[in-house]
Amino acid sequence: MTFQQLVRRYWNLRGPGCALAAIVLAAPLTVAAGTAEAADTSWPASVAAKYKLYFGGFEVGSYRFQSTSDGKTYATTGNAEVSALFGAFRWKGGIESRGTLAATAPKPIGYKLSFKTKSKIGSVTLGFDKNGVKSVAVLPTKPPHPDAVPVKPEHLKSVFDPMSSILVMTHDTGKNPCDHTIPIFDGKVRFNLVMSAKGEQRLKEAKPSGQPQELKICRVKYVPIAGYKPKDFAKPWVDYDGMEIALRPVPSANLYVPYSVTIPTTIGTAVMSAESINITASNRTEIAPSQ
Repeated sequence: MTFQQLVRRYWNLRGPGCALAAIVLAAPLTVAAGTAEAADTSWPASVAAKYKLYFGGFEVGSYRFQSTSDGKTYATTGNAEVSALFGAFRWKGGIESRGTLAATAPKPIGYKLSFKTKSKIGSVTLGFDKNGVKSVAVLPTKPPHPDAVPVKPEHLKSVFDPMSSILVMTHDTGKNPCDHTIPIFDGKVRFNLVMSAKGEQRLKEAKPSGQPQELKICRVKYVPIAGYKPKDFAKPWVDYDGMEIALRPVPSANLYVPYSVTIPTTIGTAVMSAESINITASNRTEIAPSQ
């Protein structure tokens, strides 16, 4: 596989690694209409962050992240741009997700990913009800590959879209943030992200923020369930056991902020690294744990 083929495959965002990429793929959000239920003040009012993307040691893109919540609902939109091979490959994408907030986890209502390259445009749209995915629309329309493991109705129950999975991963529920198994459907593949603790790492701040400076390092294993081709895992181009995410605790906002994501591949390592993070807690306290 050439470098160009690898980059194209990686940034399609509809295969292995898509959820980890989605962790830092968002832009300004609009909060959906609230319900009559009391707001859950454990969810931060907003999170805004900038990330840089590196592949094989070279900077190839950037992301902007922002989330808002009124404690009852959430809604997300986002954008990203990647350029590699001296501009020979370009990828632009936008992402939207909205839903409600239960006691400890989000309940998605709708999700859409739109992307554009020099030669292709496409989108994935998902609708949810209380049981799981209720509708799927993928453009351009393409039948499932005959070698792919069929996606069955039971695979689409009690799952998250890639963006909503970020809320599951980062919300502080009082337990180890690396102790998660997150079921995800991205419109094509049903998979689990299985997280486990690897250790901690000390962080140095250019300007003291008053927040803990210990990063929680989590291993992240990609486990395909359905919608994938088994032959793609015979000689995988991604090290599915070597992916990691570093989470920074921000106790005053009940949040673990994604500080970096590392995805090893056969010809180099993809790294997403935080450039700046700004948080508004539910009590409107401003927090800047990274500069």
